[in-house]
Amino acid sequence: MMLIPAHHFRDIERKPTYLQPEKCIPPPHPRPAGTMWFIRDGCGIACAIVTWFLVLYAEFVVLFVMLIPSRDYVYSVINGLVFNLLAFLALASHCRAMLTDPGAVPKGNATKEFIESLQLKPGQVVYKCPKCCSIKPDRAHHCSVCKRCIRKMDHHCPWVNNCVGENNQKYFVLFTMYIALISLHALIMVGFHFLHCFEEDWTNLLQAYGLTREETAEARISLHEIKQPLKVSSTECSSFSPPTTVILLILLCFEGLLFLIFTSVMFGTQVHSICTDETGIERLQRKKQRRERRGSWKSVKETFGGDFSLNWFNPFSGPRHPKPLSDRDWVRQVSSVSDTENTETTTTTTEEPSEEPKNEDFVEVVDE
Repeated sequence: MMLIPAHHFRDIERKPTYLQPEKCIPPPHPRPAGTMWFIRDGCGIACAIVTWFLVLYAEFVVLFVMLIPSRDYVYSVINGLVFNLLAFLALASHCRAMLTDPGAVPKGNATKEFIESLQLKPGQVVYKCPKCCSIKPDRAHHCSVCKRCIRKMDHHCPWVNNCVGENNQKYFVLFTMYIALISLHALIMVGFHFLHCFEEDWTNLLQAYGLTREETAEARISLHEIKQPLKVSSTECSSFSPPTTVILLILLCFEGLLFLIFTSVMFGTQVHSICTDETGIERLQRKKQRRERRGSWKSVKETFGGDFSLNWFNPFSGPRHPKPLSDRDWVRQVSSVSDTENTETTTTTTEEPSEEPKNEDFVEVVDE
């Protein structure tokens, strides 16, 4: 007796166009090597534009509201360099995550000729995606937005307008890390700015009347009782009017707090996925995969490109280039077919003794 998985197909998978390998033909114009990867999705493009706008807004407030008007030259230079460096790395990581092929499986390669060229042995199966007509390697999943099967697909992120997969997970991790850092840095600078301005405005207010804080406390003079007009400069803390300055800083606080929480959670989730060698989709499906998982440190090194170095934090340094898929990467053994996308059940069949010789050339093509 042997256990044979029975697959459940959706309606689209029942169409002969998707079930017959001879119907799968390669795309008429294959994408040339080195072509820039870009997903033409309206929602993703809008989210990417909003991301850049929010980062540039933070740049504007930090530079023109807090740092440039400040009279502390050293404070402005140091914080300006740090913030701009982090913002540049964040936007560079965003571009790399958005424009890097996440690990797309060649489209339309589930042809009869290609399957025959694999020379499958008895007990081996290949999985064919009925949507993009591609043979799916292990741990590949189909993305309905990218319309491709992606190797080690974690999820599709609209903020980078791309899937997070095998080839661009490093850039996505760096993007979330740098956004969290600039959000935290902006919140700290806003806090210091408010404290500094309140203290400086109070000191200038007392100096306008020729009093010190100690003299005011001893005499218990109420400033509301003094009738002479104030002549305190409003450009001590900002080149904008006080109401405009307050509004800009409050909006920056709201943006920084929101993105600090969001990106910190995403960063922690991605690091956990890398260390456990388990993608987000695999974790949500909660399937006990019969595969040997890599060690956490080995998985981290493969994601970030080798042993620990400053290149781990460099968005212009790519991860360790994955090996090209070999013939055995397309093939799976029958014993490991439990790792599939769709819900599966098992049925029991009995092998009846037969005098006819078994067909040793039999192979199975499974639609997944």
